[in-house]
Amino acid sequence: MTALAPEAGVVNFSATIRHNGEVSIIDLTGQLTSFASGALRNTIADLIRQGRKKIVLNVGDVAYLDSSGVGELANCYMSVIKQSGEMKVVGLTAKVEEILKITQLYRVFQEFQNEEAALSSFPRHE
Repeated sequence: MTALAPEAGVVNFSATIRHNGEVSIIDLTGQLTSFASGALRNTIADLIRQGRKKIVLNVGDVAYLDSSGVGELANCYMSVIKQSGEMKVVGLTAKVEEILKITQLYRVFQEFQNEEAALSSFPRHE
């Protein structure tokens, strides 16, 4: 499933969902701006409605993040936590990491070096 955000007919953001057992991995690509934040919000809301509350957000292909995008990341994180879920972040580029440090959000998000580390951080329920 891919959610796209239109900007005057041009798509500059996508959120593609993959699943690994109980964990949903959302690969973000493009520019996370006010035009795209609704697509991310809807993607997270859909997963929560499906009962999928273990989420890894892969931001490795996010080329640009503005204040609306930062706010949306924080809102999505809170939505997941309020539903007793967990959200981890992987693939922070230097640019995105700097923005998270400036906004102090790096204290909120659990960041992992790679997807495997993030996946193994979730408790297993067998």
